[in-house]
Amino acid sequence: MTSLKDKLILAAVFVLAFLAPTQAGIAAAPEELGNLFNEAGMEGTFVLFDPRSDEAIAVDPARAERRFVPASTFKITNSLIALETGAVSNVEEVLPYGGKPQPFKQWERDMSMREAIAMSNVPVYQGVARRIGSERMREMLQRLGYGNGETGDVIDRFWLDGPLEISAIEQTKFLARLAQGTLPLSPGVQQSVRDILLLEEKDGARLYGKTGWAFAEGGGGLGWFVGWTEKDGNVHSFALNVDMTEDAQAALRIPLAKQLLERLGAW
Repeated sequence: MTSLKDKLILAAVFVLAFLAPTQAGIAAAPEELGNLFNEAGMEGTFVLFDPRSDEAIAVDPARAERRFVPASTFKITNSLIALETGAVSNVEEVLPYGGKPQPFKQWERDMSMREAIAMSNVPVYQGVARRIGSERMREMLQRLGYGNGETGDVIDRFWLDGPLEISAIEQTKFLARLAQGTLPLSPGVQQSVRDILLLEEKDGARLYGKTGWAFAEGGGGLGWFVGWTEKDGNVHSFALNVDMTEDAQAALRIPLAKQLLERLGAW
């Protein structure tokens, strides 16, 4: 249980943050939160968005506005579109991986959307995108207002290689709408995707999320962790992206985000 002292400290953090200089309306987080990135040996941004007040706080507000490829965080949107269009009937439908060798052995089998998103199975979701098709995908991205909405000519790679890009602040606003069920999609579809994104429950609070990794030649690359928390009746969406110089740093994404969420009283 959070003590009165802790609550006062957290309140002070928010007050100081929202008095700080802002970039495009995003409040700069206290320096101590930025130091957590230094301790992890990575550069990046973290955004926490409160949909009740329509306010955001960020480590590196300038980077929070910069768009990057969404990588596997796009599996959230891919799932929503697949279910809404009927390309996939439900999250338990078994989907084919294609039968080809994969970089990770666990990807080499057919599985449901529920299992594929937890395992971040790329070939299964590439097949899902091909089922949706280019025209429906473009139309749905425009309807959802997702990032720059661009799909290019390769229907099963555009979220990995581009041209699709989205910023951390855009991720948080999109996910806040999903968390609250206010996307222009059927309520049942939104509920199904929320269900498969639940990662952890702690003292009555819930953490939902999805990682992403745009691999770089030689190791590392761009790492994402996005999602939202539900705590004390409140929803806060978040997005973290980092520049990783080696593959081992991928394991730091979720713990770093949890530290930041805890410091800000959202987890």
